[in-house]
Amino acid sequence: MQVSACNLWSLPMPPITQTNTALSRRELITSSLYSHSQQHLPPNDAVSPQPFFVSRTVEDPPQEYVPMLRKIVLSPTRRMLMASLPVFSCFLSSRYLSALALGDPSVTLEEVTPTAFSSGPLFPAEERIVQLFERNTYSVVNIFDVTLRPQLNVTGVVEIPEGNGSGVVWDEEGHIVTNYHVIGNALSRMPSSGQVVARVNILAAEGVQKNFEGTLIGADRLKDLAILKVDAPEDLLRPIKVGQSSSLKVGQQCLAIGNPFGFDHTLTVGVISGLNRDIFSQTGVTIGGGIQTDASINPGNSGGPLLDSKGNLIGINTAIFTQTGTSAGVGFAIPSSTVLRIVPQLIKFGKVVRAGLNVDIAPDLIANQLNVRNGALVLQVPANSVAAKAGLNPTTRGFAGNIVLGDIIVAVDNKPVNGKAELLKALDDYNVGDKVTLQIQRGSEKLQVPVELEEQ
Repeated sequence: MQVSACNLWSLPMPPITQTNTALSRRELITSSLYSHSQQHLPPNDAVSPQPFFVSRTVEDPPQEYVPMLRKIVLSPTRRMLMASLPVFSCFLSSRYLSALALGDPSVTLEEVTPTAFSSGPLFPAEERIVQLFERNTYSVVNIFDVTLRPQLNVTGVVEIPEGNGSGVVWDEEGHIVTNYHVIGNALSRMPSSGQVVARVNILAAEGVQKNFEGTLIGADRLKDLAILKVDAPEDLLRPIKVGQSSSLKVGQQCLAIGNPFGFDHTLTVGVISGLNRDIFSQTGVTIGGGIQTDASINPGNSGGPLLDSKGNLIGINTAIFTQTGTSAGVGFAIPSSTVLRIVPQLIKFGKVVRAGLNVDIAPDLIANQLNVRNGALVLQVPANSVAAKAGLNPTTRGFAGNIVLGDIIVAVDNKPVNGKAELLKALDDYNVGDKVTLQIQRGSEKLQVPVELEEQ
């Protein structure tokens, strides 16, 4: 019988006799390993550079070899067995490495490459949305708070702060409309008018964004609006067209353009899902008359436009309703009717000339503690104010220290008022000098009190 073996070298060894003694599997394995490892080196200790095959004839060895061979074969340790495993890897590796280059040489690249078909013209609805985006995207700017400047990190790489808001070009003079909270970090330092508070990136026709300094013109925290001005060429300034939010219907299509998470000029499409919502702004105030939409609005969309299906501005995106900080399908925008009333005043005066009563109204929590469930409770009435001249009574303390409630305003020109927020919302529709009729509750009496509104 002929036996072949592969090794790095080969020299004679005593022949192994076939005996009737049964060897276990481990004995057979270790015997084979021993046969490959216990061989002498060639002359001059030279190692053969290539493996070669050796054929041995199995003969019956003398009986005195058997005890010695069994003693050697049964003595290897686990360490010797594990050390011999790499020897067998050379036999197995070449069998599987070739599988990494498997293919099908019977086919050609042309046969396995399918034909790519042209998508053809867009559907009319798609084409309309594409045109609306292309026409209005140049009116949307990217705004960075000036206090967030590029900084070097520990590796020496310049870190660019993520864009924290959007804005719209209002006119050809370079006025930019955005949210108050977009530049709120800079506004918290009480900057004066004309001071640089933001960096504004404007998209040029060739697709390059050009950077300009945005100086403060005016800001209104109560409506979460702010006005910046940039010194940019007129060919870069493409004012947005303003529409009427008073005629909006729930279910009509709307589009939002902004810079969510720093991705500039991103379009999202949805419908108007609600009207006359109270927006709880990031500035900590409540804005009435808000537009609710399911168009995705995320951090970075604030200050950007909400457009109708004709491409007209119907709102300024300002907030989202979510627990995670990302869009959950409920977003809010300040209606264009409010924007049209606030922005011109900010541009002209740097502030909003707001009509009011100039009286101190109790917060809803305090009013509830005083058992006032319906109406706005008057706490203080300044002397020489129009409210004092109209005869409004403040809340006072009696001789025994008990609280004597003042007048409770329950309606303004027959519009019900259930608290402080609703009173401010009702007066927001009037101008300085307008006369209104207040329905008040004074003790058990109900009175009609005419009042001329003054600057708040």
